[in-house]
Amino acid sequence: MSWWKRLRLTLEMIKFEHSIFALPFALTATLLAFREDGFATAAFAWKLLWIVIAMVGARSAAMTFNRLLDEDIDSRNPRTRSRHLPTGLLSRGFAWGFTAVSSFVLLLAARMLNPLCFKLAPIALLVLFLYSFTKRFTAFSHLVLGFALGIAPAAAWIAVRGSLDPRILWLTAAVTLWTAGFDVIYGCQDYDFDGREGLFSLPRRFGIGGALLIARGLHLAMLTCLVMLAVQFHIGLVSWIGVALVALLLAYEHSLVKPNDLSRVDAAFFTMNGYVSMLFFLFWSADIFLIRRGG
Repeated sequence: MSWWKRLRLTLEMIKFEHSIFALPFALTATLLAFREDGFATAAFAWKLLWIVIAMVGARSAAMTFNRLLDEDIDSRNPRTRSRHLPTGLLSRGFAWGFTAVSSFVLLLAARMLNPLCFKLAPIALLVLFLYSFTKRFTAFSHLVLGFALGIAPAAAWIAVRGSLDPRILWLTAAVTLWTAGFDVIYGCQDYDFDGREGLFSLPRRFGIGGALLIARGLHLAMLTCLVMLAVQFHIGLVSWIGVALVALLLAYEHSLVKPNDLSRVDAAFFTMNGYVSMLFFLFWSADIFLIRRGG
């Protein structure tokens, strides 16, 4: 198999297209940080490029490591046994190499951004890798995954400003809660399997019905964090419309799944959450960069 074909299969394995989940929130934090300088700096495009590269490297390393660590579990799960590593489509050696290269890309991008980013990048990698172990010992692994994505907006802010502003932590909290909520929904599919394997999850601990209620609570808390973010940064009407649309999309997402009917989990997980992140970014970037700059 050619190197390019293995790379393509690796990108399929880690669902590279789902980088869209956290990236728009990181880009929103980037625009908020640059707004503090009135977009006067000439480094805007350069910083933006390296932030995107860092995000892609971080997620690629984390997802590939997760697939490597879970290969045996995935091979026993009817839902995941057709993944690339269990079926032998990809070798573990190539996957480990891809993890190492992706980690290096993150470290390189962090080095190009500023010294603080470079110092914090190894800690970020540890958080990302830690998630893959958590379902073996805690039902709150969903929140660890949420935090792994939630650090992206704070990291983007540091990349631009060279320091952390506590206000951006409202966006970190929002992404953490949002991700944990939709991961709880997604985890409901493995309720029976997790029980047989002795794995930990909120659906396994509280039942599918209880887990779906928890997911709703997490998403309500996420919306509260977005409201606080909007208040802290004094955003305009367009951004408020973006928050309202996120609320409507989340409400629709929860209408798709019921304790006795999980047939539309994929639509709730992949489609709706992609819309959530993209619409949030589009409305907030319009408010931050176009409308408010022009005004």
